[in-house]
Amino acid sequence: MNKGAIYEEKAVEFLKLNGYKILRRNFHSRWGEIDIVAKDKKYIAFVEVRARGKGGLISPLETIDRKKQNKIELTAKVYSQMSPNKSYRFDTLSITDAGNYCLYELIKGAFYVDEKREF
Repeated sequence: MNKGAIYEEKAVEFLKLNGYKILRRNFHSRWGEIDIVAKDKKYIAFVEVRARGKGGLISPLETIDRKKQNKIELTAKVYSQMSPNKSYRFDTLSITDAGNYCLYELIKGAFYVDEKREF
């Protein structure tokens, strides 16, 4: 199993412990991929997972630039056409691996690419 898959597995477990129901993993469209699609109460959350080692120069969340956000939004629109719901949200989950333990930072509604928040 590669590092990305290991951290994604950790992310799924963390999200489940925090009340998320996992709907899809690695949802692809021609524009990109969404790591995890989950339900959190009334929201469908498109979760981008980022992991880094402790002591990195930038935080994992800083690696989600505008271009990546746009790709996530386009892919989310494809998903929303397959599974209509009025309440979507873009969440990020940062995992900092400190060796003996991991630090998790979940941000609900981390970004909004489009001014409209409903598709």
